[in-house]
Amino acid sequence: MEMAGKRILLVVGGGVAAYKALELVRLARKAGLGVAPILTRAGAEFVTPLSLSALAGEAARSELFSLTAEAEMGHIELSRSADLVVVAPATADLMAKAAAGLADDLASTALLATDKPVLMAPAMNLRMWLHPATQANLQALKARGVLFVGPEAGEMACGEFGPGRLAEPPAILEAVREALAGPAARPLQGRKVLVTAGPTWEPLDPVRAITNGSSGRQGYAVAEALARLGAEVALVSGPTALEAPPGVRRVQVQTAVQMLQACQAELPVEAAVCVAAVADWRPETVSEGKIKKAGGAAPVIRLVENPDILAALSAPGPGRPRLVAGFAAETSGLEANARKKLEAKGCDLIVANDVSGKGVIGGMENEVLVVTRDGAEAWPRASKAEVARRLAGRIAEALA
Repeated sequence: MEMAGKRILLVVGGGVAAYKALELVRLARKAGLGVAPILTRAGAEFVTPLSLSALAGEAARSELFSLTAEAEMGHIELSRSADLVVVAPATADLMAKAAAGLADDLASTALLATDKPVLMAPAMNLRMWLHPATQANLQALKARGVLFVGPEAGEMACGEFGPGRLAEPPAILEAVREALAGPAARPLQGRKVLVTAGPTWEPLDPVRAITNGSSGRQGYAVAEALARLGAEVALVSGPTALEAPPGVRRVQVQTAVQMLQACQAELPVEAAVCVAAVADWRPETVSEGKIKKAGGAAPVIRLVENPDILAALSAPGPGRPRLVAGFAAETSGLEANARKKLEAKGCDLIVANDVSGKGVIGGMENEVLVVTRDGAEAWPRASKAEVARRLAGRIAEALA
């Protein structure tokens, strides 16, 4: 959807991430959007009204009791003259005020007075984000139709690591585009999609297991991207430290056998995206007690092959999804190995990535090669969220 001629009301909350709002304004203006900024008092501690006004091309407003603006009921005009209200960063305080219907400053009053769609991009310390009060506010706002983008997981300004980082400005702008487009931006509405993510955990004994370093981020990002396109997403996930993405139903499993059973229980689906790093083997037997050292002799562990989830979902038959996509983590021969996997599994496409370098497994970025029977397409290195959005778009086109 072209955004030229549309207008957003941008509320900038207080937090270190407020500096990203300046880049968001720049990108929005470049896309042809008009931007009317509201800068909270807390936000003004991090960015100046002058910088925000200069980029937006109109004055950043802050005061509810402005004699000039409120003589014309400025907060009402602001809240209804835009096509979309965007809150970035949406702090815990702004979310709480919106959920409770409080209106003690210009930002919260505009949010209460608007009759237009609202998109929030949360940013806060991970403990604030995970607090039951914030999660309750999140659910209350979603129930009223408020849209959300992010937060993303990563390192915080406070030094902690986890969910709470503001989504990057390009991702917020894409969410703005989707919100302005309405149903046209949800081509997967009413379609059920299955996604697998994370590692599997194959126990040796009650305290040890065979597993791998997958964080689950790429799979969770794919699930979120598909949900944003309107899909009903079932996310079958191995053990991760991630929160379920908004609008995604998570099915928690540990082992490869459990993952296959959970996937089969979700059928029929229109598409299946197998991102999980599934262990190829598992111990033949699991010790009931912790395996002890025995005079320095290492225990002998016999392994048996795990079920092949991607091949099982790709098998011909009436229950086969219309599209099955697999992921291939390789350390050499990227395209050749991906093509062998494509043929061996019987799926429709393989998203291959080279994990021989640092920063891919467990990292925030990915560089992939999408292999089909018709050819191969290299995608440039990007955030895992961006890779997921691009893949979700491709899946939507295929299902259309």
